[in-house]
Formats: sequence, structure tokens, C-alpha cells
Amino acid sequence: MEENRKKGTLYIVVPCYNEEEALLPSANTLLETLGGLRERGIVSGKSRIVFVDDGSRDRTWELLVQLYNAHEEIVGLRFAHNRGHQNAILAGMMYAKAYCDYTITIDADLQQDVGAIERFIEAYENGSEVVYGVRNSRDTDGFFKKLSATMFYKIMRFMGANIYENSADYRLMSAKALAALSEYDEVNLFLRGIIPDIGLASSVVHFDVFPRMQGTSKYSLSKMATLAADGVTSFSIKPIRMVFGMGILALLVGFGMIIHIVYEHYFGYTIDGWSSILMSIWVLGGAILLSLGIIGEYVGRNYMETKHRPRYYFWDVLSHDGQCHAQAKKEEEVL
Repeated sequence: MEENRKKGTLYIVVPCYNEEEALLPSANTLLETLGGLRERGIVSGKSRIVFVDDGSRDRTWELLVQLYNAHEEIVGLRFAHNRGHQNAILAGMMYAKAYCDYTITIDADLQQDVGAIERFIEAYENGSEVVYGVRNSRDTDGFFKKLSATMFYKIMRFMGANIYENSADYRLMSAKALAALSEYDEVNLFLRGIIPDIGLASSVVHFDVFPRMQGTSKYSLSKMATLAADGVTSFSIKPIRMVFGMGILALLVGFGMIIHIVYEHYFGYTIDGWSSILMSIWVLGGAILLSLGIIGEYVGRNYMETKHRPRYYFWDVLSHDGQCHAQAKKEEEVL
């Protein structure tokens, strides 16, 4: 078993969305990295790089076709339309689990240090089924992103999610972990929370983050907000319990206001109570609207889950895997 682990088949999964500027430099870097690992006998010759085109509108797929034709290590998967970063990662891993011993997911801009890949594999060889990539620092982030990310991780921990602070979607997962992950069929994906929930043996590898060299980030503020909402609503019912607590508090305040109003009416101070009535209306109205919004978010997500629609649909698949594995099987039968 230890020998198999030392020369396992690695599939690097790379989600892409409108990455025509960064794609070729990133692909060349990953091909060079994979080639070095193969030459040193760290990974097998059947290792691949899986690019998942998340419904790009630029020349991303055209470039992937060129890479596929030039390199047998390249696999291309293309969504029929944009399904989001988390679905793109999941699709690549679910494709790879039929062929690999482990996958490593990394973003197409390669801001995450590819030099950490070998350390991920070393951790796997030492018995980890999941290896989490954790950033050394957030020095490359702006003030707002750094502040919002820090708050997000603290909120997630408060909500009870088993999540590593400053973790990323740069991680290694073994075939065993991928099989376990395939059992999770929820639509609203938050992989950074789902994967620790699997509970397999794990470890952490720290890595550096570099400034983006080509193009601009495609992860907008709205996408980050959606990811945060998926994270909170997928792993905790504390917001609903907080709504219940707010309702109890509002009820107590209401009883207090009744006593206050009766007192003012008895002593003829009704005009003076105008401000407190207005304040009560605004506070309670805001609390009600906030509560309805939180409950509505959960109801809406449950509605989406009950549809059981597919997470994604592949428009195109470019792969040498079927041919290679069929040939390998034929050779084994001859032997």
C-alpha cells in the first residue's frame, strides 16, 4: 500500500472562467510541474491536468482544445453554461475519481504556490486522505477583502462549521475521500465546509499567495457573498435560533412598552410617548423584516434542494483517459 501511494496517479483539477489571458502561462507551468514530478518518480505517468471551463465567454475553450491536441496530459471539461466555481471544482474531482489515486485542486491564475504540490503529496504519503491548503498570510489582499475574509471565518466558526481559517480550495483529496464526497448530493455547495465534515484523516500544508500576473480576478463581490451565504445556510441553523431569540426579546420589549404606554396614559403624558412609539415601530419592523429574510433564505435553499436538478451538464469533454485505460486493460489481458 505504501509503495502504491508513493507512485500514485495525480489529477490536478483547474476551474476556469474567462481565463484566456492566464490559461496558457498557467498550463505551461502546471505541465512543467507535473513533468518534474513524473521524472522523479513521485507520480505515475498516467497523471493528468483537468481544466474545467465554467461556461466561459471568451477564448478559454478554444485554447483548451489547442492544449489538448498538443499534450496528452491535458483533459478539458466544458459546462453548457456557467455553474459557479464550486461546481467546477466538484465536476473536475468527480471526473478524476474514476482514474486517479488523488487530486489536487488549484485556481487557474496560479496565485497559489505550485511549489506546495510536492508537500501535499508528501502529506498524502504519510497517511492523510485530505490535505488542506492554508494561506500563510493575506498580504496580497486589499483591506476590504482581508477584513471580510477574517470576519467570514470567525462567523463560520461561531456557527459551528468545522473550517480551517484562511483555508482555500487548494487541497489534496484521495480517491477514498472523493468517493465519500460523491455521497453528498446537496445543490448549495460549500466545499470548504463539506470536506472537513467527511471526517477522514487530514493534515495542513501552508502556502504563499502571489499577485495575479495575467488578467483580473473573476471572483466578484456578489460571488463571494453568495459563497458566504451558502456556507452559513449549509452548515448551521443558528441564524434561525437567533431569529427565535430576537422574537422573545421583541416580545419582552413589547410588554415593557405596554407598561410604559399605560403609565403615560394614566398621567396624561401621551404626547411625550410619540417618540417611543415610533422607535418601537422601527425596531420591531426591522427585526421582523430581518427575521423573514433569514427564514426565507433557508426556505429558498430547501426549495432548490427538493428539485434534485443536476448540478452541471458537460457540453464537451476532451480526454485521452478512456483510450489510455482501455489500452492498458488490453495489455494486461494479453499478459
